[in-house]
Amino acid sequence: MTRAPRFTRTVANLPATVPFVGSDTLERRLGKPFAVRLGANESRFGPSPRAVQAMVDTAPETWMYGDADSHDLRQALARLHNIDAEAIVMGGGIDGLLGELVRLVVDPGDPVVTSDGAYPTFTYHVAGHGGTLHRVPYAGDHEDPDALIAKARETRAKLVYIANPDNPMGSWHSAATITAMIADLPDDCMLALDEAYMDLAPAGAEPLFDTSDPRVIRFRTFSKAHGLAGLRLGYAIGAPSTIAMFDRIRNHFGVTRMAQAAGLASLRDVEWLRHVKTRVTAARVELNEIAIAHGLRPLPSATNFVAMECGGDGDRARAVLAGLQARGVFVRMPGVAPLDRCIRVSCGLPEDHALLDAALSATLREIDG
Repeated sequence: MTRAPRFTRTVANLPATVPFVGSDTLERRLGKPFAVRLGANESRFGPSPRAVQAMVDTAPETWMYGDADSHDLRQALARLHNIDAEAIVMGGGIDGLLGELVRLVVDPGDPVVTSDGAYPTFTYHVAGHGGTLHRVPYAGDHEDPDALIAKARETRAKLVYIANPDNPMGSWHSAATITAMIADLPDDCMLALDEAYMDLAPAGAEPLFDTSDPRVIRFRTFSKAHGLAGLRLGYAIGAPSTIAMFDRIRNHFGVTRMAQAAGLASLRDVEWLRHVKTRVTAARVELNEIAIAHGLRPLPSATNFVAMECGGDGDRARAVLAGLQARGVFVRMPGVAPLDRCIRVSCGLPEDHALLDAALSATLREIDG
């Protein structure tokens, strides 16, 4: 008799894959550490000193589980966004919350719409729950709201995903465009609006919060501008009736006591967030200058990274990526044509950019002879 667990048919038929190969895994494969990490869109400028102190102060209390309701943090976020705390749910970063949303909405075979080349963790969760993915291409370097809504109507999708600002291209839509997209959303379809980079976006990109519409759920994170990626802390905002559904399936003790304390301290340190935004703006200028100096074309960005066209197709960009990684510089690139003509470089410190500049010069000399 053969002994074997009985996995679900959906999971048993999936390929063994992950949305992103982590930088630590890549270092082990290369047999050496990266000299600079510019691939995961972490905040190289670090967390607020107040958040660091809150983590130190909370460390002796980590024998206790965190508050299952994240009460104090949700109250602070409610005041920040001028909404009710009942419209907010905390989770293990946007990635974890997206997984919970898909679990709430998607049964095996249910249609789900996203952009071809958009944030792969969302599609990873949909595949894991047996949903049927329908993809639409980008319109230039932007996700295409009109095409996403049209495909949702065509397929009778239960869920449609868009990121604004966008990862991996760094582009963004105006608040008016997103508001119009919501107005056109089918009555029985939910919109997952990923706003991981909204803290860094220009004025006019953020729609007003309307928690009366149960079809819209918006995602925010402490991983980017707040510099707390290692703590895995994010939140979703929606109608209280929608948010209440998360209590049926979420990991109630999934947000640690330390993460809650650090998030609360970071929210209170308004000056640090302003400092980070200033540093990101300056870093984007530096990255643009490096790209142009080497014959690459930087794309406009509303995020803490810059997508750079490498002057060819995906094969050339992959060669640039490999050359940079071999020289100790960790960057990423989009995985789907025609977006894969680019590499994606996170904002770093001036010394990080100097290493990137030198590695890029050597890589392009090697590629172009």
